[in-house]
Amino acid sequence: MTIAIGPLLKCLLAVMLASASMGSLAERALTRKEALGKLLFEDARLSTPEGLSCSGCHSSTRSFTDPDAERSTSEGAVVGRFVPRNTPTILYGSPSPKLHWDESMASWVGGQFWDGRSDTQADQALKPFLGHLEMNNDDLTLVVDKIQNGPYAKEFIRVYGARVFSNPEDAFKKVGDAIQDYERTKLFSPFKSRYDRYIEGQGLLTQEELHGLEIFEREDKGNCASCHPSKPSHDGKQRPLFTDFSYDNIGVPRNVENRFYTLPQSLNPDGWSFIDKGLGITVKNRSQDGKFKVPTLRNIERTSPYMHNGYFKSLRGVIEFYNTRDLLPACSNSWATEQEALSMKCWPKSEIERNVNHDELGRLGLTPGEIDDLLAFLHTLNDD
Repeated sequence: MTIAIGPLLKCLLAVMLASASMGSLAERALTRKEALGKLLFEDARLSTPEGLSCSGCHSSTRSFTDPDAERSTSEGAVVGRFVPRNTPTILYGSPSPKLHWDESMASWVGGQFWDGRSDTQADQALKPFLGHLEMNNDDLTLVVDKIQNGPYAKEFIRVYGARVFSNPEDAFKKVGDAIQDYERTKLFSPFKSRYDRYIEGQGLLTQEELHGLEIFEREDKGNCASCHPSKPSHDGKQRPLFTDFSYDNIGVPRNVENRFYTLPQSLNPDGWSFIDKGLGITVKNRSQDGKFKVPTLRNIERTSPYMHNGYFKSLRGVIEFYNTRDLLPACSNSWATEQEALSMKCWPKSEIERNVNHDELGRLGLTPGEIDDLLAFLHTLNDD
């Protein structure tokens, strides 16, 4: 049966569709500076040789991590040059405060990068441009010249003024400023997971997922929420970020698949003896060696490999490590991979052992079924 739609109803439907479309467009609209930041973030001309942009290691197709999940760490603009660390997601990074010592937590908190060496997203965005293992520009003037002579130079001037290119150092800082504004848009903090709908009362979790959430939060079980808080703030204004931005040494082994070890001596003087001290270098304190920033668990299923050196290929392997690290014997091969360690029921010794966290993880007592349920819950943290 055909239903006739009167002129008034047609008009109302048209208005509703137009309003929905405008609302959708408004959500996606960027300010002029944010749009400039997006151009800079995606500009592959800004490396030497050209070909690598910020988005080349922080791809939107993989929750802003390295698009190649098979690599433990990322390759820079120069073929064959690999950084020593796994590329972390930059999603949900804007609430991170400046690096500081928190007395109540007895921990360093905040900063950007795995080791907190940048206080702001603007400073973090600039460092790869000048890193010889990353975008490989000799100096900031080279970057600024490429922008000044590039396709959006006029837009850069519109945002920052006619004299912006007269001072290269100032212009370079503006690059970080624009990228920071782009990284603070809704695109980078969407809060559109099934778990968000659940805590907002707009969706349900399965029994397995609810049991996984219980394990995640129980202090006598997973205790994951002690570092990855899962509750909204008391005032309800901040939804859970699943990180407290603190630092910890969880005992991650060295990774034989980390290609930084194989770089020539000019780029890696220590060769296979290289030890990544993490936060200890940033704060110049040996007691903090081996500690790395607690990452958000949002979109964790999509951001493999895991840990600062990409040792773990699977999320299940991470949980197995947390569960049995202090119960299983040390592997005879200190370079055993995750797959080898799981098959031999052992774990290689930690990269830095003296301050490994033995109080909160290492012997969680989780059953295989509980691990399954915990994994099921973690999958609810994927954004749509």
